[in-house]
Amino acid sequence: MTAAIVVGVLVAGGVWFLAQPGLLRVIFGFVLLGHGVNVLILASGGLDRRGAPFVGEGVEDVAAAADPLPQAFVLTAVVIAFGVTVYLLGLLRAESTAGDDSDDDSQDDVEAGP
Repeated sequence: MTAAIVVGVLVAGGVWFLAQPGLLRVIFGFVLLGHGVNVLILASGGLDRRGAPFVGEGVEDVAAAADPLPQAFVLTAVVIAFGVTVYLLGLLRAESTAGDDSDDDSQDDVEAGP
């Protein structure tokens, strides 16, 4: 139940940030949506099973062993979300420096005429 509430709050916050104007808010929205999806994937793998590790000593019941597949999916999703976040922050940086071309030297290269 707690994981469902956390997923709901993160997704609602992410959608709200995506609906706001401004690239920084869109980045926050993507980050919150990414975290919400990661919690959803982990919750789908079963948070209530706190069994033995997948391999090693003490694994008597195979059904009680931890499921590594949702953890692998979340690890992959974290890496992808980090890459998207860095790309969006690069776009934000490029957008902020694009308006700072007040000392444009392109006119100095053009000759005044004959």
